[in-house]
Amino acid sequence: MNCPNVKITILGKMVRLKENNGEQKLLRENVALKKQVKTAYSFNNIIGKSEPMQQLFSVIRKVAKTQSTILVRGESGTGKELVARAIHYNSPRAKKPLIEISCASFPETLLESELFGYEKGAFTGAEGQKKGRFELAEGGTIFLDEIGDISESVQVKLLRVLQERQITRLGGTETVDVDVRVITATNRNLEKAMAEGLFREDLYYRLNVIPIVLPPLRERRDDIPLLLEHFVRKVSLANKRTPPSVAPEAVQACTEYDWPGNVRELENAIENAVVLGDGSTILPDHMPFGLFRRAGSGAKSDFLRNSGPTFTDKIEIAEKIIFEDAISHAQGNKSEAAKVLDISLRTMRYKIKKYNL
Repeated sequence: MNCPNVKITILGKMVRLKENNGEQKLLRENVALKKQVKTAYSFNNIIGKSEPMQQLFSVIRKVAKTQSTILVRGESGTGKELVARAIHYNSPRAKKPLIEISCASFPETLLESELFGYEKGAFTGAEGQKKGRFELAEGGTIFLDEIGDISESVQVKLLRVLQERQITRLGGTETVDVDVRVITATNRNLEKAMAEGLFREDLYYRLNVIPIVLPPLRERRDDIPLLLEHFVRKVSLANKRTPPSVAPEAVQACTEYDWPGNVRELENAIENAVVLGDGSTILPDHMPFGLFRRAGSGAKSDFLRNSGPTFTDKIEIAEKIIFEDAISHAQGNKSEAAKVLDISLRTMRYKIKKYNL
């Protein structure tokens, strides 16, 4: 009897069965992950029932089905990246990659190599060929956030991509065809930048095929109670806590507050209240609005009526509190705090030094 051969055959079948089972498991996990992604980036994940948001949903549902280039505009913290993701994952390109990049996060030369790739020897340290984000997004979507911050040279190359659907890697001569949908976003006034010669007019019109303008939170206050409920559940789940209730007076205070950092600031405030709170109810005092920014507290008028410091001193005290609040909400991230306040990182660093923050 060839017992060893029989054992090998049985072992081979067992290995193949195990491999098949493993493949089936991976397939099931892949399907489950795709369902999670579709749920996470569905239109239902963008919270809002107000009239401005209903108009927004109507627009993005229509444009998601198209191949058009989109420019998403809005203040910092309004959720521009959520809109870009919702459009991609509800588009015909949903099964292909979504590549996101914050243009302001890279120096000019590094941004070029990140977007368009490079050839071996293109610069010191370029030891091999590397594909850029446009090539990696082939068949899918590229989301360029903070598009108003890109340099003249990057603007020229981006214009070529939009016109010819081709890129040339840094240090290379051959063109590479790319099939990519472009979605960009900015909180800057591009029209002003064009007038000042900082942004190309031809690129602007190529990007602004379908403009989508996101309303600031202060213009859709009716959505704040819904957002409060959503973020309380989200933060509580992430921290494995029983979701606290939000006192009516806290809801009112949040509704009356202007939220200069928009939805991002609201989410940070709720996380602060849930994580640092010691009770089952969120009260107005648990919200980190800062001195006289707390709605309904009367602190602003009291502060201005008090005698003692000069007017200039009072302005500086108020400014210091605003910067402390922004840095706190950004969890110490200076770049994020600068975004919330809509100022440059250079100004943020100056104020941090000035007020010893």
